[in-house]
Amino acid sequence: MAQRRDGDPRERQDGIGWVTRAVFPDPRLRLSVSREQSAATQRDAAGATTVRYAVVPSVERARFLLPLASRRVGAASTWAYNALRPPRVRLNRLAVGLLAGVGATGAAGMPVLTVAVPAGVEPAEVLLVDHLAAALGGRLHAAIGIRPPDPHHKPTLQLFDDRGRPRGYAKIGWNDATRAMVRAEADALRGLPRDGGDLPDAPRLLGEVSWGDLAVTVVEPMPAGVRGLRRPEEPRLTAMLAVARRGGPPNPDRPLRGSPFLADLAARAEVAGGPIRAAVAALAARDGEVALEFGDWHGDWVPWNLGTHRGRLIAWDWENGGTDRPVGFDLAHQGFQTALSLGGRPAAEAAEQMRTLLDRHGPALGLDAPRRRLVGDAYLIELWLRTAELAAGGGGWSPKLHPALLDLLAARLP
Repeated sequence: MAQRRDGDPRERQDGIGWVTRAVFPDPRLRLSVSREQSAATQRDAAGATTVRYAVVPSVERARFLLPLASRRVGAASTWAYNALRPPRVRLNRLAVGLLAGVGATGAAGMPVLTVAVPAGVEPAEVLLVDHLAAALGGRLHAAIGIRPPDPHHKPTLQLFDDRGRPRGYAKIGWNDATRAMVRAEADALRGLPRDGGDLPDAPRLLGEVSWGDLAVTVVEPMPAGVRGLRRPEEPRLTAMLAVARRGGPPNPDRPLRGSPFLADLAARAEVAGGPIRAAVAALAARDGEVALEFGDWHGDWVPWNLGTHRGRLIAWDWENGGTDRPVGFDLAHQGFQTALSLGGRPAAEAAEQMRTLLDRHGPALGLDAPRRRLVGDAYLIELWLRTAELAAGGGGWSPKLHPALLDLLAARLP
């Protein structure tokens, strides 16, 4: 009996829909979903190349596309970096890896996504993974994460070789906002000092690829033994200072007024328009003469972007970093985003958690009470401007931050 096949998943409006549209955009590709479990990249009788993925756990609840190139590759794609994941996710991935290792994903009811390249078409011309393999050298297979549709999200590919060894991690920018983000991360990784010491380790940039409308940044895989933080709630202050100072001595304090940072805020606020301009002006009027240290920041310093390996801290996801920011921005970000994203707290409560963290640990960064107040309010302005710039780039407004941050700033900077 012929195997029933569903339509092209790129026509769907859910997670698997937007991810397959981004990763397999070429209209010459034929995509279908079925229960047929035939592994490996191969050529059919007509000469077309096909690549297959198990959809974990189902099309309707898709979370992961597991490559069926071989049992070894399938198992490796679920076990890599599992120690970084929450316990429940870790157990689920372990179970899926065991099924993949014995070729039993089909018996578990997981459907198969088949991607077919027409005969006569070079796979590297229409398949992103094959294009990356040509750029990086050697055959590659991709495990593809699936998240709900969101114009801020970027499809991510974990790249493995035929032996199941991690070869890299690719992020895909598919609209103006996400293309800017992946290019910013490439720039940040290129410019990071690599002197060790108190600086956190970071993945090295392996390559940048422009492929059609996509911008792709590929970074090296993390060490196999990387682990999550034992006490994730505790800020790594020494590493934060090392990032701010690029591993060197402290930067001299200077007033907010006349600083490149304030000029940058004012210029961006002018573009954004509306009440954010009043917030920047109020910050300058209140704290213009406050002197503090400026330096680099990671831009997304949160426990889920940090790990340890052989006693050293590792930080990844540098796409929101920048220079000439008040020292303490990474501490403010950890307090605010941990409450907002991990704790599910509203913006006002997240700001209170940020204030608590700044009060507790800010003195170790040289922040007295006036400086802590400046850092907190300036960070909220920075965060709203980042949100506005993502929206202008096609990313849409974050309902958690807009207009809540404007209301918060109006109260804090009347």
